[in-house]
Amino acid sequence: MTTYRMTAADAAWFHNDGPANLAIVMGVVLTKKPLDFKRVRKIYSERLMGFDRFRQRVVETGFPMATPHWQDMPHFDIDQHLHHIALAAPHDQAALIRLVNDLASMPLDHALPLWQAYVVDDVEGGSALITRCHHCMADGTAMMTVTQRLFDPAPGAKPLPAPRARGASVGSRSAKGLFAPAIDLIAESARDAIALAGGAGMLVGELLRADDPPSPLKGDFALGKHVAWSKPVPIRDIKVIGKRYDAKVNDVLVAAMTGALRTYLRRRGVDVNQTTVRAMVPVDLRPPERIGQLGNEFGLVVLDLAVTKARADHRLALTKARMDALKRSPEALATKALLNLLGRGPKLLEQFSNDLFGRKASVVMTNVVGPQEVLYLAGVPIDRILPWAPHPGKQLGMAVSILSYRGMASLTVIGDAHLVPDPESITSEFNREFEKMLKSATTGAAGLRKLKLRADRA
Repeated sequence: MTTYRMTAADAAWFHNDGPANLAIVMGVVLTKKPLDFKRVRKIYSERLMGFDRFRQRVVETGFPMATPHWQDMPHFDIDQHLHHIALAAPHDQAALIRLVNDLASMPLDHALPLWQAYVVDDVEGGSALITRCHHCMADGTAMMTVTQRLFDPAPGAKPLPAPRARGASVGSRSAKGLFAPAIDLIAESARDAIALAGGAGMLVGELLRADDPPSPLKGDFALGKHVAWSKPVPIRDIKVIGKRYDAKVNDVLVAAMTGALRTYLRRRGVDVNQTTVRAMVPVDLRPPERIGQLGNEFGLVVLDLAVTKARADHRLALTKARMDALKRSPEALATKALLNLLGRGPKLLEQFSNDLFGRKASVVMTNVVGPQEVLYLAGVPIDRILPWAPHPGKQLGMAVSILSYRGMASLTVIGDAHLVPDPESITSEFNREFEKMLKSATTGAAGLRKLKLRADRA
């Protein structure tokens, strides 16, 4: 049976999986009108199967050291992956959260391709589509490519074409013939070595930093997960805040999340004025020739969250300064290269690196820009798209994700059920924090306009 070598980055994520630290990307699509399961099944059968990874399982093979490979699933059956269920009474958001919690706590069957999807009926008069996909198959950017293939820009319209890779000739792979895997491996290793050398000093300094201190976000994991999501906030309001303080949309959202986390930790007994809380942040590094392909193409940076600042404007200013500095840093390229190199080694070596990186931070934080137009699934408009990133390793007890869709941004939290039993406290506080920031920005802008009018009249 034919097998295909897994890239080092994908292998790294495959090895990240554990009984309590599942390396699974999860998403929930909400519709206000019911979905027709038969139509959804037809769309999945026709479009999702165009991605080989969704028809392949993972096997570990090779000598002298077995490594992860993709293998075509014999007698693949989509009905082992796509399920039709109904939400329990009273069919409200609380019932949906309980269902998502249960699914988020379940490992995937490694004898099958590593994904599951559930069409859920009776969700506040509409439906939900819950998807779970192992991180070794795709990162957040790649999952947007899958979304683009599954969802339509208008009812009955043809799906949006998958992004085309740039800079790669059609025949380049075949030209390398039987030597392609070896050539690719040599080229990738060379690029990784160069990137690692360029950022070696920074990377060593990062790893020598003191560990994030003990907090409610770090500790022994349970076997369950708890999830929550915020109310959506308009992008136009985020830009109002950003304009007032000369900040980007992402700066504003991260600062609002930081304010929410500061309040949450203070309520749980942390001296937030004398602590550090760092976030492990993925940075998309997908090269042009791999746009539209699945897999993992990102590096990691460590962001010091401004939890020590009591004032929202001070938190935003510090967040912006720190994020601007990270944009100029080679850290993402260096960590990607390091993870690639470790991904070619045994799982034990990789677990050591995961523990080392995990001690330096307390949370995972991702931000993905989604479609800004309304999308449709089986002719039904999609109201919201909610993602959850994993928080693998033995130290990072929570992941925070931000995704924008049709002019709105939402914050989601997934946490270990033992460490973060109440993630809804964080998402609710995020909305309160955002409203305070917006009120301050609009009030301040109005005051400046009044002062200008008075000066003009004088």
